[in-house]
Amino acid sequence: MLRARGAQGATGSGQRWRVSAVFLLAGDAEPPDLRVEGVGLAVPPRFLHEWKDMPPVGPVGVPCPPGTLRLWRYDFAVPRGLQDGRATYGFADDERRWMLSVPGTAIAPRIGFVSCGGCEDEDSIEAAGLRRNALWARLLGRHRSNPIHLLLMGGDQVYADGLWERVPALRSLSEAKLMKRLGLSAGPDLTAQLNAWYLATYLHAWTQAEPAALQSGVASLCMWDDHDIIDGWGSHPPELLDSPAYRAIYEAARRAFRLFQIGMGDDDPADTLLADGPPSFSQALMLNGVGVLAPDLRSERTEDRVMSPQTLAALPEWLDRFASCRHLLLMSSVPLIFPGFGLAERFLNLLPGRQAMEDDLRDQWRSPAHREEWLRVLRMLTDFARRSGVRVTILSGEVHLAAHGMLASPGLRIRQFVSSGIVHPPPEGFGVSVMERLAGRRESLFDRLALSMEPMDADGSRLLAKRNYLTLTGQDNGDLLAEWHIEGRDDPWTVTVA
Repeated sequence: MLRARGAQGATGSGQRWRVSAVFLLAGDAEPPDLRVEGVGLAVPPRFLHEWKDMPPVGPVGVPCPPGTLRLWRYDFAVPRGLQDGRATYGFADDERRWMLSVPGTAIAPRIGFVSCGGCEDEDSIEAAGLRRNALWARLLGRHRSNPIHLLLMGGDQVYADGLWERVPALRSLSEAKLMKRLGLSAGPDLTAQLNAWYLATYLHAWTQAEPAALQSGVASLCMWDDHDIIDGWGSHPPELLDSPAYRAIYEAARRAFRLFQIGMGDDDPADTLLADGPPSFSQALMLNGVGVLAPDLRSERTEDRVMSPQTLAALPEWLDRFASCRHLLLMSSVPLIFPGFGLAERFLNLLPGRQAMEDDLRDQWRSPAHREEWLRVLRMLTDFARRSGVRVTILSGEVHLAAHGMLASPGLRIRQFVSSGIVHPPPEGFGVSVMERLAGRRESLFDRLALSMEPMDADGSRLLAKRNYLTLTGQDNGDLLAEWHIEGRDDPWTVTVA
C-alpha cells in the first residue's frame, strides 16, 4: 500500500516525490531492505504493529490468518524528471516487483478520487446485479493506459458495520435496540476480537485484485468516515459513544485506520499530518500547483459539531498554506454544498425512540445541528478564495450518488464534486425522487452567494444514482478537467474548473 507524502517546494513542484510503502507480512523475522529504482541506497524497514494469534473473527469467509502478522513501512523519495516516470520497487531476494507512478515536475497532475469501497451487506451487491470491483477494474485500466499520479480516498474505504453480527463479544449488544445497549456489557475478549475484526475487514477489502493493484501502483492520501468505524459514529448520543463497548470499537477502528490508511505508528506522525496532536488526522499535500486539504471530520465529531473549536480556529491558517497554488481540492467526507434535509430530521426528532435514519441525517453538514458551523466554514472558504484567487473545489463521497454543487456570487465560484461509491450500490426508490426535487431548489445564503445543484445528465437530473468514480486531470492552460466515470456509460460526464 503506497501512501503519498507529497512533493517539496511552495506548490509541490520539488525534485522528489515522497512516498511510504506499507507492507503487511507474515512471520516473526524482520524483512529485508526495500530496493527502489532511482533511490541509491536501500530503504530500511520501520516496524509499525504486530498481530499475533488473533481470534478467528472476520467477514464471512475471511477470518484472520493464524500466526504472526506484522506491518512495516518504508519511507523514500523518488527523483522526478520534467516528464512522468515510473519506478520499480521490491526486495532483493524476491522476484516480484511493483511499479510506482512518479509525476513529472512539468506535467499537470492526474488525480483519482474514490469513496465508499464496500457495503454493509456485500450480498446486496450481487443481488443488485453488480460486480463488486467493476469500477475498480475500470479505474485500473485507465491508470495502466494513462497513469494516475495520486489517488484520493475520501471515506468509507471499508465497511466495518458487520461487527455487530460477527464479533461474539458484541452479540448481546447487537440484539438490543440502540439506546438499550447502555445497560448491557460486552462479552470477554472484546479488544482482541475487535482488533481481529478490523484487520480481517481491511484484508477482505484490499487484497482483492483490482484495489490491491491500484494501491501498489499509485500513492494515495486517505481520510476516513463513519463506516470505517461503524455507521453514524459521532452522530449518536454522547452517553452511547462514551460507553465502554463503543469506546473499544472506536479505539480499534482508529488504530486500524492510522496503520492501514495513513501508514503511521504510535509515535511517528506522518509528513502529511496537520494537527499538532491527537485526536485529529487532518492532512494536506501539494502536487504541481494543486493542493489537497483533507480535514478529519470524524475524530472530533459529536451530535452538535463536526470539527472541534481548535480545528475550526486552525482552518484559515491551513487554507493560507495553499495561497500559491492554482487549485485547492478540499476533501470533505460529507458534502458541504448539497440539498438540506432539515425538515426530515426535525420530523424524526418528534418521534419516540432513535430512528434508523436520524444519525444519517445528523451526519450531514446541512443538519440544523450544524448550521452555524457549516456557514462559518463556507465563509472561511469564500474569504480564502477571494483573497488568494485560488480555485477551490470540494470533493466528497458518502451519499452514494454523483452530484455537482455550486456556491456562486459575482466573481466567485466554489464547486462541489460528489463521487460515491466505487463499490457501494446506489440508492433507489422514493428517497431518490425526494432528494432530486430538493436538489432543484436554488438557495440564497450570505454576501450574495447562491447555492445550487448543477445538471448531471442530459435530461437535467442533478443527482445521478449510479456507481461512479472521479478523475481530475490538469490541462495545459491550468484548468482542471473533472470526469465522472459512471457505471453503464462509456463516456464520462465532464466539468471544467477554470
